[in-house]
Amino acid sequence: MSEQHKKIRIGILGASGYTGAELLRLLVRHPAAEIAFLTAERHAGEPMETVFPHLFGNGLPIPVSVDEIEWAGAEVDLVFCALPHGTTQEIIKGLLHATGHNAIDEMIVERREDLIAAMPGDVRVVDLSADFRFENVDTYAEWYGHPHYAPELQPTAVYGLPELNREKIKTARLVANPGCYPTAALLALVPPVESGLVDPDDIIIDAKSGVTGAGRAPKEATLFAEVAEGVHAYSVAGHRHGPEIDQELGKALGRPVVVNFTPHLMPMNRGELITAYVKLTGGTSADDLRAALTERYAKEPFVTVAPSGVSPATRHVRGSNHCVIGVFPDRIKERAIVLSAIDNLTKGSSGEAIQNMNLMFGLPETMGLEQAPLFP
Repeated sequence: MSEQHKKIRIGILGASGYTGAELLRLLVRHPAAEIAFLTAERHAGEPMETVFPHLFGNGLPIPVSVDEIEWAGAEVDLVFCALPHGTTQEIIKGLLHATGHNAIDEMIVERREDLIAAMPGDVRVVDLSADFRFENVDTYAEWYGHPHYAPELQPTAVYGLPELNREKIKTARLVANPGCYPTAALLALVPPVESGLVDPDDIIIDAKSGVTGAGRAPKEATLFAEVAEGVHAYSVAGHRHGPEIDQELGKALGRPVVVNFTPHLMPMNRGELITAYVKLTGGTSADDLRAALTERYAKEPFVTVAPSGVSPATRHVRGSNHCVIGVFPDRIKERAIVLSAIDNLTKGSSGEAIQNMNLMFGLPETMGLEQAPLFP
């Protein structure tokens, strides 16, 4: 291996969740990756073959609790944070206890942001949670129910959608990996919004995702009997990914944008499909919109625009880092329907995180992500 592709020593916080498992599935075959340590609070001390039997035979480190990590001797180049949103207080508790922070009123700072701030200065971070996605910390507080505890770090975070933010990601220390719904929606909608092909004030997004998007922790709402043989909308008019989509579309346009966004839970493990209803501008047709997207993504390794009449489906991208976009004329004059399919765990989370890692370390962007989708 060349010096340019020397091994990147990697730590994963939250390796026992679905996104952690997906990171490991991809990284164990990544030619430039070396797993230095793993954390998993509920499964600390258990071999990864026990936590995830499908990862047998890879010689993975036994996961430990976060408070057991000695950062000074860890010698890692990159840390993936695959922890749930807003649930890291107990994980960070041991670190703060060691410095005398014991009072209940000081629990407010027991957050992932403090862990990042405590890391050695040369360690780079890809955070798969929502903790650094919002440029405005007040917006974060409004949608996640508590103040942003590291506002001084937020300006250093780069929103990690490679196809739209590649150059900034390359030099970032802290990358905020996008949400799964925003990834699918923004890839389909940012180019036509930027180029003025659609009315940004008339966008309706109908989104559907598999159950893994809800995380691995046991919840009544994701039990088999609650999910199977049915489809339901959730967080109607109040899903946290709505304002994330607003933020990035607004940046592309140069002014505030608010979209109509409704997610639905599907009785499947993986996959995500968004259907966006848009109003065309200036006599633009659906064919014009498809042509513009095709041109925009012609050189992108992970985004494909389907030919006329072809409808993207989650089975077309399962287990891959690909996004497939389709465009159809609506029955209503001067309107179009844009579809975008991804795997929520791969392109919508862990695969995109590794794509960001490749950019941050000057590796080929596709390294470790070349696998074709699984079918059937």
